[in-house]
Amino acid sequence: MRRDAMTFTLMTDSTADLCPSWADDHNIVLMGLTITCDGKVYETVGPDRLRSDSLLEKMKAGSHPQTSQINVGEFEAVFREHAKHQKPLLYLAFSSVLSGTYHSAMMARDMVLDDYPDAVIEVVDTLAASGGEGYLTILAAEARDSGKTISETKVLIEDILPRLRTYFLVDDLFHLMRGGRLSKSSAFLGSLASIKPLLWIDAEGKLVPIAKIRGRQKAIKEMVAQVEKDIADSTVIVSYTSDQEGAEKLREQLLAREAIRDVLMMPLGPVISAHVGPNTLAVFVIGQNPR
Repeated sequence: MRRDAMTFTLMTDSTADLCPSWADDHNIVLMGLTITCDGKVYETVGPDRLRSDSLLEKMKAGSHPQTSQINVGEFEAVFREHAKHQKPLLYLAFSSVLSGTYHSAMMARDMVLDDYPDAVIEVVDTLAASGGEGYLTILAAEARDSGKTISETKVLIEDILPRLRTYFLVDDLFHLMRGGRLSKSSAFLGSLASIKPLLWIDAEGKLVPIAKIRGRQKAIKEMVAQVEKDIADSTVIVSYTSDQEGAEKLREQLLAREAIRDVLMMPLGPVISAHVGPNTLAVFVIGQNPR
């Protein structure tokens, strides 16, 4: 990629679950949320970042990790640096419904714009998480690298994000309930051992159950059926914790569909893993119609 084609900085969070070396190669800045586990605070970006597999081991041993949003000061430092050097920045933020990160970024943006009224700092609430947020970032990077301006790229992403559908098959709803991302009554439904709840992110960005299925294989089939309802982009993303075999099965079933040409595998990062726990599968697809 031509370095001179870098018209603006593209930034997202560690919750987008992008491969750090890929992000680096594509000049994407990753901001990291933190995770507190057994009294210790862990980073989710950089060389000392907490890996999902070691976090999941801790969770299996009974740890209850807590995630913390990116604070205003961290955003302010990055935004101020860009404003000072008149470098436009587009930040694709983790869903405002699932985290306070977006609001922190908006507060920081206001503070910096007070001092640098001409600064171009664009913030998009993706209403997405994990591979969904990652998918939008990949598309934004493609747009930027093909010569689109920051405003064209922002419009493109805002047009796609209502059509991005996210499905989660969670083995145990306890983790989501504990983290306050799901109501207690929904969690109760899933605690009946063999009932596997299929969740999705609705139009408002809330994580809600859409189907209760007995047994995991049936639940995987149902995921594929949900994806198939509306496919506009032939690339689909599959994410997972612990269960790579299940993810491969899901990938095969998706690739058997005519409308799907490519399935990217993206392991769930530690922030999302902390909320969903082991043996989770997720699928992200872009449809024709808003969800």
